[in-house]
Amino acid sequence: MFMGEYQHSIDEKGRIIIPAKFREALGESFVITRGLDQCLFVYPRSEWTILEQKLKALPLMKSDARAFTRFFFSGATECDLDKQGRANIPGNLMEHAKLEKDCVVIGVSNRVEIWSKQMWENYANESEQSFNEIAEKLVDFNFDL
Repeated sequence: MFMGEYQHSIDEKGRIIIPAKFREALGESFVITRGLDQCLFVYPRSEWTILEQKLKALPLMKSDARAFTRFFFSGATECDLDKQGRANIPGNLMEHAKLEKDCVVIGVSNRVEIWSKQMWENYANESEQSFNEIAEKLVDFNFDL
């Protein structure tokens, strides 16, 4: 399980250090793709395989299913860590997440997310204001803290 929030920087070659606590769970090879809310999603191969099967099961005749599957798979790239624990992020993914220098790497249960520091701060501030409302809506999913 991935959890926690870490501040990191992207170097001029598009490399970011993956927190040591995440490296073992991600494994030698993992997948980075476009995420929602203008961040990047990072999946261990095992989780990517599960997600891939779910996306393959979506009905091809539904335009929303086709659009989401295209968005998700077209941005996906397989990554490996270098000896310093860095992952190289392709330019198209850096553009999607508006990554420049300062970034935030967070653990979100079965995946890691990479955010631009500014985008993360904006998202966190906006979400914090509605956190109680969101928590109340989760009751509809039989979820209780």
